Amino acid sequence: MPTEIKLPALGENIDSGDVLSILVSEGDSVDKDQDLLEIETDKATMPVPSPEAGKITKILVSEGDTVEVGMAIFEIEAGGGGAAAAAPAKEEPKPEPKPEPEPEPAPEPAAQESKPDPKPEPEPEPEPAPAAPVAQPVAKATAASNVDLPGDGHSSAAAGPSVRRLARELGVELRRVRPSGEGGRITEDDVRNHVRKESEKANAASASNAPGRLSSDSQGATRVEKMSRMRQTIARNMVVSYTTIPQLTNFDDVDITELEEMRQQSKGDYAKRGLKLSQMPFLVKAIASSLKAHPIVNASVDMENNQVIYKEYVNIGIAVDTDRGLTVPVLRDADRMSISQIARGLDDLVAKARDGKLSLDEMQGGTFTISNMGAVGGTYSTPIINPPEVAIILIGRSRMLPTVVEDGSIEPRLIMPLSLTYDHRVVDGADAARFLNEVKELLAAPGRLLLAP
Repeated sequence: MPTEIKLPALGENIDSGDVLSILVSEGDSVDKDQDLLEIETDKATMPVPSPEAGKITKILVSEGDTVEVGMAIFEIEAGGGGAAAAAPAKEEPKPEPKPEPEPEPAPEPAAQESKPDPKPEPEPEPEPAPAAPVAQPVAKATAASNVDLPGDGHSSAAAGPSVRRLARELGVELRRVRPSGEGGRITEDDVRNHVRKESEKANAASASNAPGRLSSDSQGATRVEKMSRMRQTIARNMVVSYTTIPQLTNFDDVDITELEEMRQQSKGDYAKRGLKLSQMPFLVKAIASSLKAHPIVNASVDMENNQVIYKEYVNIGIAVDTDRGLTVPVLRDADRMSISQIARGLDDLVAKARDGKLSLDEMQGGTFTISNMGAVGGTYSTPIINPPEVAIILIGRSRMLPTVVEDGSIEPRLIMPLSLTYDHRVVDGADAARFLNEVKELLAAPGRLLLAP
């Protein structure tokens, strides 16, 4: 007798999720712990495994449904798993050859019945004869097509000075315009119509890349897509952050010429160990060390109890751009890691984020967030704080700029732009400036960064 499979607990404070995809069909045999569907919660996407081996008799949900924890999602009949079901599948082809010869005698009587039909067939045989004169005008048309005509791109028709001026202004070749004027002359309307038709062709050829179902509004065609659970959560969090936290942003630059030289010298050694050494591990190390020295930036606010909570741990959130939206996995205890450990940890987290395999634990507990816009482009921005954190830093794209150095000369130096947004309820401007100066000093002197406690 079939039993119900219910949606298991998804994590702390998560009571429902949206069905992203169903991985099995009714009648499929599954093994224990085989993934049945993918579900998206407010923070992550995760598979739901089968609690036992058996046969799926009924699917109780559809893709896009919102399912609460404890709700039935499948019906399963206990029994052998997918491996056991493979054996009877091989026996099924045996009876298949038997019905195949059965339809063969059926066409035979049909062929006999069609024997009287050939008698009238000779009668329509003369009908192809009139087809011959039809072929003659086709041949004439083919011959005519070899003649250059105005508007075919080879021959141009006559046009007045004003028409030629208009064509030059619109970038139109007159030999591609079909004339409609007297004596086969091209008019201004012909040029405008040609431009309009070419624009329509271009618009039709360039299909929209926007997702969602086709719809329309009073202005024209649109596409409508339901917001994913993750996008809904991002939207709610951003609104809460922007409307409840007084946010201020400091902009600054740091010279990372020496840091980049060190990175270039070391990236080969890291590559041998299967690690990609980017600027991000150095940033994480510098920021983690600075947070220990400036605990007010590594804190949170409890307005209900009028408290500031200082975190003794440093967990750095890394904003990652994925197909499902912005994801922020957390690198725990970053202040205790070496550059190589940070590099390996970042590689693992970013890969999981882009594959949609992050666990809820890997996305919780952050104390500070880094958003790296430099990989995409841009210099400065005003990132929005990720509550309950009190600060976030955005890294812009590094670029070579003429810079006045200590001896007064001007040299090309690699400059990295920084944008620090902070919660002005607890972080004063001076606190933010001191914190950012600490980060800059560590990045500008990579030797000091490597020796940082």
